[in-house]
Amino acid sequence: MIEEYRGQKIDDIQKYGVDVFAIGSDWEGYFDYLNEFCKVIYLPRTQGASSTLLRQKRPIVNIGIIGTGSIASRFVPEPKNVNSASVSVAYNPNQEKCVSFCEKFLIPIVARDLEELYENCDAVYIASPHYTHYEYAKSALNAGKSVLCETPFVFSKKQAEELYSIAEKKELLLQIALKTAYCPAFGHLFSLLKSGVIGEIVEVNASVTTLTDENSAKLDSKYFGGIMSENACFPLLPIFKFLGTKFRNINFYSKMKNDVDMFTKAVFRYDHAVASFQVGLGVKTEGSLTIAGTKGHVYVPAPWWKTDYFEVRYEDQNYNKKYFYPYVGEGLRYEIKDFVVAILTDGYYFSKVSKEENLMMAEVQEIYILGKNVYKL
Repeated sequence: MIEEYRGQKIDDIQKYGVDVFAIGSDWEGYFDYLNEFCKVIYLPRTQGASSTLLRQKRPIVNIGIIGTGSIASRFVPEPKNVNSASVSVAYNPNQEKCVSFCEKFLIPIVARDLEELYENCDAVYIASPHYTHYEYAKSALNAGKSVLCETPFVFSKKQAEELYSIAEKKELLLQIALKTAYCPAFGHLFSLLKSGVIGEIVEVNASVTTLTDENSAKLDSKYFGGIMSENACFPLLPIFKFLGTKFRNINFYSKMKNDVDMFTKAVFRYDHAVASFQVGLGVKTEGSLTIAGTKGHVYVPAPWWKTDYFEVRYEDQNYNKKYFYPYVGEGLRYEIKDFVVAILTDGYYFSKVSKEENLMMAEVQEIYILGKNVYKL
């Protein structure tokens, strides 16, 4: 088990009914407080062997960052909380901004071009403007670097398929930085629902809305601005996770301003279920997630995309249950940990956002951009 938060040992001892907690004798006395919950045994160390030293000897994945905006600023401090991860270099075509960014976050190398970036990193995190993701991801993969790309990934299924094809041929990792997918609570919610705790799922609804400055680049129509490109990937995640990607049709209803959508509602029809989401940059609503089933329903309060708590509710409220989980900081360390572990681990890797799901997210973006089944309000 990976320790995610202070005090987790006590929780796990109680949760799993642990009788004995064993650790090396060089920690003697340090964990005596656990004797209240189980028996603590300090075992003699094998001469010359230390798990701490072994961790220190593990290879470091040096991450190069493309883009130095707000999301990159939230990303940079997080690798310090993840074993075997470090930010070694950053690149922005605007060198002045890149220098300032690297000085602020003590990043050792300011890359003058992509070649210099690739020479000084093992993997690449793409946090550049949305419309540049495809070209940067393709460049990094062709340079032999595994890629962690911010959302939205790309804006067409063809581009997404091409990038996955390159990654697979070169045996590289291509992962999407959709942080909700990696947090502990969302993973457990997925497992619970698949076990049938609320019966057959018949509806999923999710909302992600925020108010923003009308002069924000997020609303620039020349660069794929608008709320669909900005945040649609978040509600698409639970819809595709819980209902799959094989929907029958989709309709969009958008409130437009200056040729970009300030608010969009999307409605999906599946064979045996329906789904919908609301996203907004200039409209505010309750940012919750609800999942309806034949035996009960799940409620995840706002902001559900930073999942740390959810409720499973039934007709008989005596059976209702609440679940609480850690969600540290911005939540980015969970996706970084998953990315780094996948790079360092040989063999099978389970992606928290599957290729099929990511291809369909790109296809939904493409459908919207092409104006198919889009009704403007």
